[in-house]
Amino acid sequence: QVQLVESGGGLVQAGGSLRLSCAASGTIFSPNAMGWYRQAPGKQRELVATITSGGSTNYADSVKGRFTISRDNAKNMLYLQMNSLKPEDTAVYCCRIYYILRRGDYWGQGTQVTVSS
Repeated sequence: QVQLVESGGGLVQAGGSLRLSCAASGTIFSPNAMGWYRQAPGKQRELVATITSGGSTNYADSVKGRFTISRDNAKNMLYLQMNSLKPEDTAVYCCRIYYILRRGDYWGQGTQVTVSS
């Protein structure tokens, strides 16, 4: 089992920045991928960014150039640096880890990000 706890959400004005963190605990196997997903009110959950244990990254087109995903494998931490935030970035942001060669898919509870115009 893996537990994921997000932090760093909050209220920010448009154009501002936030840094989200996700702490993973438990038994974690490699190779794996970790990611950030978000869900706005009335909308489906969508991928924001992912990063593999080898460091390969993938971003949604809507956040490319503004958000940066990173991880510290030694500390079992995942981060999302969000710059130039827009009101449409308002959502609950959730952390996820899943294994590439074995079963296992875990989600955190999420942290609220609100961007005011």
